[in-house]
Amino acid sequence: MGKSESFCDCEVLHEEVVAEVKKSMADDETVADISDFFRIFGDSTRIKILWALDKSELCVCDIAALISMTKSAVSHQLKVLRDARLVKSRREGKVIFYSLADDHVKDIFEKAVEHLGE
Repeated sequence: MGKSESFCDCEVLHEEVVAEVKKSMADDETVADISDFFRIFGDSTRIKILWALDKSELCVCDIAALISMTKSAVSHQLKVLRDARLVKSRREGKVIFYSLADDHVKDIFEKAVEHLGE
């Protein structure tokens, strides 16, 4: 981007628009929560796990084999994803299966992939 494209040289404040947008701005706590939420996506291992879970429900052993990591490392990342409510689990006998928490998570993840593919 050239200098002319990245800086606004105007000195006019569009007060009505600014006032209207300001009314709808989130409070600092909400902004921090959203920032923390997106920070979860900042780790390539977690993205690999989300990618796999976007395709199918899997157990830790399946995920570890898919992304060439130890079960311990995968379990640690799954805890982060569970704590962020991005992943849920269900037990079937001795095996715990993981999946994306809900359609919202699926939509967010797939929209990111779609956006990057444009």
